[in-house]
Amino acid sequence: MIDEERARRALEGVRHPESGRSIIELGMVKDISVEGGKVRFTLALPFLDVPVRDQLVRDAKKAVEDLEGVEGVEVDVREMTQRERAYFFSAQEGATPEGRANDIRHVVAVMSGKGGVGKSLVSGLLALALRERGFGVGLLDADITGPSIPKMFFRRPKRPQGSHDGILPVESEKGIKIMSINLLLEREDEAVIWRGPLISSAIKQFWRDVLWGKLDYLIVDLPPGTSDASLTVMQAVPLSGVVLVTSPQELAGMVVRKAARMAQRMGTPMLGLVENMSYAICPKCGAEIDVFGPSRAGEIAKLFGIPLLGRIPLDPKISELCDGGRIEEYPLERSAPIAEALVKRVSD
Repeated sequence: MIDEERARRALEGVRHPESGRSIIELGMVKDISVEGGKVRFTLALPFLDVPVRDQLVRDAKKAVEDLEGVEGVEVDVREMTQRERAYFFSAQEGATPEGRANDIRHVVAVMSGKGGVGKSLVSGLLALALRERGFGVGLLDADITGPSIPKMFFRRPKRPQGSHDGILPVESEKGIKIMSINLLLEREDEAVIWRGPLISSAIKQFWRDVLWGKLDYLIVDLPPGTSDASLTVMQAVPLSGVVLVTSPQELAGMVVRKAARMAQRMGTPMLGLVENMSYAICPKCGAEIDVFGPSRAGEIAKLFGIPLLGRIPLDPKISELCDGGRIEEYPLERSAPIAEALVKRVSD
């Protein structure tokens, strides 16, 4: 008699043509069921249009059909979830998808297709507001060639410490665990001149080899664009979702729409939109001044069916504190509601 265990053992012998690893090891086989002599299972693919789709389906089907007692095999195909995809790409490289010492509930990436809109600032303020609410928070600076998180959080350079189990992140004064390439450089202005594969490798190491410990939230500050670094995070890290950052200029809105379409294509949930540099407050009368024109954040949020989490004004105090490594001194009355809305979105 054929049973689920025999079918699973047969599928263990099916190898992914690119990595040579078993499709069972890669987490591709789901929901095996047997009824009489008929076997049915689901083959989860990282993307539905992968070039090896037909070969994988054919090889998996034949492996089960060759078993004695099998009268028929039906293979369903679906696209992996973001978490399944992260496991798949890590397993393909023979890596442990998550460090065994780490327990991270939610991973949130902050992204925008355009530079200069304040992704790092939003990442830092989100981390602070979440920490203020009592959550365990980490901050991963994935902007390898243009890191700015350490400058914002530390008045004096700090160095991560190594151990037999991995790298220990540096903690800020308020207990946020931080890892950035700039924490590993001799000088903060030393250039990191790396090609895409090295950048991707560094990001994976920050995820797998850093001892983050138990965290409620790990905020990932992505670099601009929709290429190597963003692709690596969306493939290799089990994201709870992304927060998009824009500014009022139409150019910024156009580019953040590209980032949103990337998230859609990768199947990564979009948790909401934050508009930075949204307005300035007159120091004399308190009026809001649209320095960069009227806000377009509502239109973008509506276009993608996501909430506008909040708007952050231009504030010289932010620049002063970030330049001095004192961002943790900035009042949180504007970023706290954004963090609260994010927590609700992640929990829904």
